[in-house]
Amino acid sequence: MVRHGKLRRIEQGVYYWPRPTILGESTPSQQALTAAKLGEPLQPSGLTAAAMLGFTTQNPGRLEYATPAEHGPSRLAAKVRNRRPDSRRRLTPQEGAILEFLRDRGETSDLSTSDTVRRLLNLLRQDGTFDRLMGPAMDEPPRVRAMLGALGQEIGVPARHLQKLRRSLGPVSKYDFGRLASLRHAREWQAT
Repeated sequence: MVRHGKLRRIEQGVYYWPRPTILGESTPSQQALTAAKLGEPLQPSGLTAAAMLGFTTQNPGRLEYATPAEHGPSRLAAKVRNRRPDSRRRLTPQEGAILEFLRDRGETSDLSTSDTVRRLLNLLRQDGTFDRLMGPAMDEPPRVRAMLGALGQEIGVPARHLQKLRRSLGPVSKYDFGRLASLRHAREWQAT
């Protein structure tokens, strides 16, 4: 197929199918190349996640991803944070990006604090996103579970559904919510 021009070879074992566009032949995305080399699911992190979720218009010079893989690939044009929880394998890239954004405490957002919170609440309200994040969030750091609980309470998730998150937090621990400290229920979820 390579000889007949149907496929293009990037390197040994990595090929792509070019499509014609008005600007010429298409090329594979950096995320697709990274995922093909890694053979594991990739979810945006850092500025890449913030840009995907609409919190910034910046695009990093070097894309950032997170993966549950044990070891990141070598010789990539992207920064890959490995050893994320295996429970993330079931998440879409957008849902994984939300967890990464919470891990970063919202610090990669270029929006005002109130706009950042508003945008995050809208993302969590979409098509059961909050419910799908509940299980994988149990494998995240406690601050992520606390922030997700405060966000859930703000979007009106019943208290009985949030009990699992609440019980997973240390009773006297305090968590740095970063830019998300302005959440209405942040203090109830042990924000500093």
